[in-house]
Amino acid sequence: QVQLVESGGGLVQPGGSLRLSCAASGMIFSGYAMNWYRQAPGKQREWVATISVSGRTNYADSAKGRFTISRDNAKNTVYLQMNNLKPEDTAVYYCNTRGIVPRPYDYWGQGTQVTVSS
Repeated sequence: QVQLVESGGGLVQPGGSLRLSCAASGMIFSGYAMNWYRQAPGKQREWVATISVSGRTNYADSAKGRFTISRDNAKNTVYLQMNNLKPEDTAVYYCNTRGIVPRPYDYWGQGTQVTVSS
């Protein structure tokens, strides 16, 4: 079955950087668009970024200019490079892939905690 495993979270000071990784298994990774979401305490889960099969990227306004999503199909891994982190970036970050072909699917990782604090 499909498994998504995030890593790379931690505690970082404002202005710092982190790189999150999401290792996928049980799927032909190169054929799937991949997403990052996050959920801050007391808030709804929100979309952060997407990378398509072809490598095209899209970002939430809160991530533009600071975050970069990328993928390494040889390693079945998607990354989220986060720079100039702010306290409001504190959240659990989740890796996701979802779609409807050949049938509806929606897979999530367990999440990795990112805390931005001095």
